[in-house]
Amino acid sequence: MKYLEGPEGKEAMKFINKAALLALKSTCQRDRCGSVIIKNGKVLGKGFNSPPANLETQRRCLKKHELEPGFKTDKTCCIHAEIRAIMDALRKKSKEIVGSRLYFIRLDSNGNKSPAGKPYCTYCSKMSLDAGIKEFVLLHDKGVCVYNTKEYNDLSFQFKPE
Repeated sequence: MKYLEGPEGKEAMKFINKAALLALKSTCQRDRCGSVIIKNGKVLGKGFNSPPANLETQRRCLKKHELEPGFKTDKTCCIHAEIRAIMDALRKKSKEIVGSRLYFIRLDSNGNKSPAGKPYCTYCSKMSLDAGIKEFVLLHDKGVCVYNTKEYNDLSFQFKPE
């Protein structure tokens, strides 16, 4: 991983801001997240988290504790913004996704960009790696951080909640 500075950091913040605008469209009642996939300055895919197919009948945002103990799931109510962005890119620009960069942001309850913690979502990291996305970008307290997607996947599998 490395922190982006100067013109590269400024450009990365431009894409983090695009992802934040997408996060404002989220209908999840727990978290509002957004993602964009970029290659050569062009948006290939975009996504925000919401219930599957945006169907209210599929909403489980506030039901995570109602699942039976041992139920095998990520316990996330919605389709992740990253997965939506990947599916969008694969539908529209499948030949261009290899070597791209995925930008992710989460908003706080006031709609402000919220720094990310350590990589932890193995669903998103595996799917990004399998789709051929080269890099995964998060906003941290120290600035914009870019991870090689293989490294991001490895770190996601090493994550332990504190």
